Amino acid sequence: MCIAIPVRLTSVTPGAMPMGTVEHAGATVACCLAYVPEAVVGDYVVIQNGFAIEVLDEPAARESLAAFTELGVTVPDGPVRS
Repeated sequence: MCIAIPVRLTSVTPGAMPMGTVEHAGATVACCLAYVPEAVVGDYVVIQNGFAIEVLDEPAARESLAAFTELGVTVPDGPVRS
């Protein structure tokens, strides 16, 4: 089972296959933005298998992160626990 936690987009590289960088809990990860070309730096995105698949507004992202924390899946800006 995969859990997609909202992460903030920190950089965007445009092109035929737009790419971005996200950060969470000190980890930096590259992702493809082909499915969400409207995403800009500062947006929260949901990533699945290296692809950003959805852009969330900040209130929705914070609500989702709070739910994950409440369930014990993650802590705010902390590592994902298995």
